[in-house]
Amino acid sequence: MKLEEIQDEIIQEFEQFGDWMEKYNYLIEISKDLEPIDVKDKVPENVIHGCQSRVWLISEMRDDKIVFKADSDAIITKGIIALLIRVLSGRKPAEIMNADLYFIDKIGLRQNLSPTRSNGLLSMVKQMKLYGLAYHTKLSQQ
Repeated sequence: MKLEEIQDEIIQEFEQFGDWMEKYNYLIEISKDLEPIDVKDKVPENVIHGCQSRVWLISEMRDDKIVFKADSDAIITKGIIALLIRVLSGRKPAEIMNADLYFIDKIGLRQNLSPTRSNGLLSMVKQMKLYGLAYHTKLSQQ
């Protein structure tokens, strides 16, 4: 499925809810579907800086595509990273680097987060795009 198709799917899912309490509950539900990461990966090197809560993000290359895994000690933050993984995981590095993540504004996510959570969201996106850049650079040097 294309990156845009997944984002459009997420937008449609969030349109079903009338208010942000329902949307937060949906984020909590999404967080439960996030595949857990191994305890050995919950190390300081994998923590995304800039988040109010702790978020661990790991990546690996599989068949020229980046696969992300993550966890958080905060349930809503875990739901947010789960959404980002749904959109970006399994994509080529260049696609991740250049992704226009329009769903974030279309569902009102950034506007309905506290300033610190909003900064955390930006930090998560930045870190995932940095992984895209790093793998892209590595592949182009081979």
